[in-house]
Amino acid sequence: MIGLEIHCQLTNLASKLFCTCKANYREFEPNTNICPVCMGLPGTLPRLNKKAVEKATMIALALNCSTPARLGFFRKNYFYPDLPKNFQITQLNMYGPTSIGEKGKIDIEGKEIRIRRIQLEEDPGRLIYEGASERTAITLVDYNRAGTPLVEIVTEPDFENPRQVRIFLNILSDLLANLGVSDPTLEGAMRADANVSIEGGSRVEVKNIGSFYDLEKAIHFELTRQESLKERNIPIIQETRHWDDKRKITISSRTKEEDEDYRYVLEGDIPWVIMDKNLIESWKRKMPESISSKKHRYITKYAIPPQVADVLASDKYYSDLFEDAHDESNAKEVANLITTDLMGLVDTREKKEQSKITAKHLSDLVNLIRGGKITRTSAKSALQEMVKTGRPASEIISDVGLGKISDESELRKIIEQVIHEEPTAAQQAVENPQTINYLVGKVMQKTKGKADPATTLKLLKEKIGTK
Repeated sequence: MIGLEIHCQLTNLASKLFCTCKANYREFEPNTNICPVCMGLPGTLPRLNKKAVEKATMIALALNCSTPARLGFFRKNYFYPDLPKNFQITQLNMYGPTSIGEKGKIDIEGKEIRIRRIQLEEDPGRLIYEGASERTAITLVDYNRAGTPLVEIVTEPDFENPRQVRIFLNILSDLLANLGVSDPTLEGAMRADANVSIEGGSRVEVKNIGSFYDLEKAIHFELTRQESLKERNIPIIQETRHWDDKRKITISSRTKEEDEDYRYVLEGDIPWVIMDKNLIESWKRKMPESISSKKHRYITKYAIPPQVADVLASDKYYSDLFEDAHDESNAKEVANLITTDLMGLVDTREKKEQSKITAKHLSDLVNLIRGGKITRTSAKSALQEMVKTGRPASEIISDVGLGKISDESELRKIIEQVIHEEPTAAQQAVENPQTINYLVGKVMQKTKGKADPATTLKLLKEKIGTK
């Protein structure tokens, strides 16, 4: 049995959950994005961020969760160096459903994964470990992150294998980005712990996992470890284990706490929050089109192939470009240009931030291809230049000489050279006309992709006497 506890920071908010410090702590020097409230100094009072409630509710709705009539917040008491108050303000369904959402679901490859609950809470600070050995190791604490709005998504133990976990997290990551509530690519913005157990054994929580790929590996190792213990009749104890990235194993950290060990108590400084139905409906109307709806629209309205539509709809950056670049006539070509060429050039968050490409660049380039002014090969070269410089397509084509070669006299000279250099291939094309594409490729090679393919094929057939 495999279940997940996923922590998603609401990175697109301006401020922390209970104070006015910046939610984007990454731009600050250590321990400078703090105030008396997020440090829990005596006499301070938390004030709930309404936007955080809105964005967290959107996540709950997107995951098909029911929302409560009122929200409650609790103090989760435990000591850890990165928790300045010695308690975390979080949510718990102690007095009925009072967390942001519960009883949701999401389908992956025909498998339904149930969402037990979604809760809004504050992120603790960060521990930074330095030192080359145990003797020289030191632990540094940075409280800049303390109080950052965090949504915890707890699933039921519905995953059958580690691969399903990775697929689920990829889908969830795309969903959060599409909603515009979080950028999961940021360091620490989306973290997941796994609860793993086999029949006859206790539940083991695996933490400290840096990536979805490592989580898949950690779960696989933990299942193997527990099966080995069971075969040798060794009890599997309930505990928390950490993933050792260097050795690729899980190591025991501490005995797993039960809920009563946290001594939950209602947070008296935050009153019950009444969730008005009309307000929730207004938030629902503000939610962007879902990924599944986008995919369906791309397929049915524009006849985009399902695989292309799936890739395009899943990434907000590319789908936003597509929405602004296409019209009724060129949608399919814009989609293909993005998924076939642009995604290979702009494939990381850093490259997306640095890219100079705009929707107008894409629409202009597609229109030049459709108008016969440039070949697909030359278009790819122009696209590279636009990503780097942001120059218009027409300007790049003119300066670099990427325009299509359609002049028949010029192409005949090049074809003569190719046939002279490839006599065997030319003879084979006479005997088997399907092999003439090899010669077309050679012409394209000589012209650096600028030869008009249709004209080239026509002239080659005339030259070697095929139909």
